[in-house]
Amino acid sequence: MDTPPTEGAAAELPLSGLRILELGHTVMGPSCSMVLADLGADVIKVEPPEGDRTRANVGFGSALFPVFNRNKRSLCIDLKSEAGKAVFHQVVATADALLENFAPGTMDRLGLGYEALSKKHPRLVFCSLKGFLSGPYAKRAALDEIVQFMGGLAYMTGPRGMPLRAGASVVDIMGGMFGALGIMAALRERERTGRGQLVESSLFESTAFLVAQHMGQQALTGKAPPPMPEKASSWAVYDPFQTADGKTVFVGITSDNHWRSFCTGFGVEELLSDPDLKSNPLRARQRQKIMPVVTAKFAAETSESLCAKLERLNIPFGPLATPGDLFDDRHLNESGRMLDVLLPTGKRAKIPGLPLDMDGRKTRIRRQPPHMGEHTWAVLEEAGYSGDEIDRMVEQGIVIAK
Repeated sequence: MDTPPTEGAAAELPLSGLRILELGHTVMGPSCSMVLADLGADVIKVEPPEGDRTRANVGFGSALFPVFNRNKRSLCIDLKSEAGKAVFHQVVATADALLENFAPGTMDRLGLGYEALSKKHPRLVFCSLKGFLSGPYAKRAALDEIVQFMGGLAYMTGPRGMPLRAGASVVDIMGGMFGALGIMAALRERERTGRGQLVESSLFESTAFLVAQHMGQQALTGKAPPPMPEKASSWAVYDPFQTADGKTVFVGITSDNHWRSFCTGFGVEELLSDPDLKSNPLRARQRQKIMPVVTAKFAAETSESLCAKLERLNIPFGPLATPGDLFDDRHLNESGRMLDVLLPTGKRAKIPGLPLDMDGRKTRIRRQPPHMGEHTWAVLEEAGYSGDEIDRMVEQGIVIAK
């Protein structure tokens, strides 16, 4: 049976009253629906009888399910059976939107693609999350790392000759976020038209969007930008620095105000009168003059004293951290932006919520990541099935209820 929400209520949230069906796995689909769920939508995760395959991931993917599936309910249906499809149609009739990130053509082969569903459910917003939008690559399978290589992001991230994917699933998540944005826009348009529509978001085009700034630079200068490790900085100081206690702090002195604060705060006021350093473009051309001074000043400080001084001077800085350091990050914890998420092992972990406040409200855990089929019974009752009908479907393997 359906377990009650663990914390908070959806009624006061922006997307309260919307129902979203998610047929997703791994990162792109689940991250898309998680954004909607965190904002108050009733997200029903539709899983096959064996469950979302991400539940069994190991290694770097071992935490994907608990991280991206909070605030959702789980409904298990055998969509390969005709009886299962009939149940699915009845559940779809209760939904505002559906999203899926299966391989190209999968939903059509099941008879549950946009064309089929929109005939029976014309108000349904159908979001398809894919590797590529329409075009020559449309039928290709894709993964986050693949499109980072294809789209120039891996080239820009690693040293020359050593392309490197970003250290998180940035494209999967970004594609999911664009999907969520498209769903919300389509629901807004439905208020005017009364009809749903097909919304599509993709990995490759999201990657192209990310590197657009580098494309623009090449178009403007006529020169291909080098990978980030070789970047020609737009600012004189935009680098990591070693401190006296062997730690690393990144510092960006990117404005005239920052420059004045550095010179006065670190006792090098004479640099303020140097005509070669009067403006940021001039300073960027004089890095060979500036960097030894800055490096020496920062190397004389411990990480703690340097960060304290830079904060006091209002100069942008950031100490190097690992992901694990964020568990105890003072800002994230004291501001209430860490969510207490239940892991499959039974342990709990602090995981960052959405990076979004609305009228002072922060996202909360209303439901922990669901067990497979945990909410099947409740969702089917809401779709109009009786207890006896649900029992029979469970016995026949049409649905799985935990």
